[in-house]
Amino acid sequence: MSQQENAPTILVLAGKRDGRLDPLAEKAGVSHKCRVPIQGKPLLVWVLEAVREAWANNQILISIHDAEVISDLPIVQELIAAGRLKICQARSGIVESLEEAIRQADKAYPLLITTGDNVIITPEALRAVHQTAQEKNAEAIFGIAKREDILAAHPRAQTRFYEFSDIAIANCNSYWLGSEKALQAAEAFRGGGQFIKTKGAIAKAFGIINLIRFRLKWWSFDQMLDALSRRFGVKISAHIFDEGAYAVDVDNQLTYDISEILLKERKL
Repeated sequence: MSQQENAPTILVLAGKRDGRLDPLAEKAGVSHKCRVPIQGKPLLVWVLEAVREAWANNQILISIHDAEVISDLPIVQELIAAGRLKICQARSGIVESLEEAIRQADKAYPLLITTGDNVIITPEALRAVHQTAQEKNAEAIFGIAKREDILAAHPRAQTRFYEFSDIAIANCNSYWLGSEKALQAAEAFRGGGQFIKTKGAIAKAFGIINLIRFRLKWWSFDQMLDALSRRFGVKISAHIFDEGAYAVDVDNQLTYDISEILLKERKL
């Protein structure tokens, strides 16, 4: 099977979190964060340019609350005209939006998921996550980077990390699902998935015993993956990026400023 024949459908999550106006969007005078400009282009355009180039003809889905918000973007018009892009109605939460997009997809799996504010993502990064899923024969994959690599990209790129007995990591807003069965793993993100920021979120998603093991750093990273695989009944693995910049998305003014620096450096 060629790489193109096995190419994943790509879903870009670009809806409003909790349906609220994001502070960056309010500051920029736009209704959705994905339209906030950075380095001369809306956040979403940076993401779509990477997604477009990752594979030649695979389907692309955008989940957003109001399709009219992005209908004037030339890259959106181009991808719709080429028959590659479908805009899906975002729902109240991440998992609900994911389920709605899957219902509308011509080919739902494998499904590679990223976000409309993940402006540092590249075609190479997307292909790497997909390749790791094939090599590890995984049912679900998430992209991560190690603390030392993230801080090497920028000393303030992340301030919080998931710490294990062997490594500390942050996620890179890149997720891969191989089948409908893998949606069980996505249940952990119902309600937002803000595990570091939201008190009790880890316990609710992964269980109190797993929370204790996590808090006491009894787990290595691989032990955590094994525990999650058992809990959700699917083989969960990870792609570890060498490039720590992939852990930066535009979440607030600080990460906006850092992303702008990283994008400028990429142009040099």
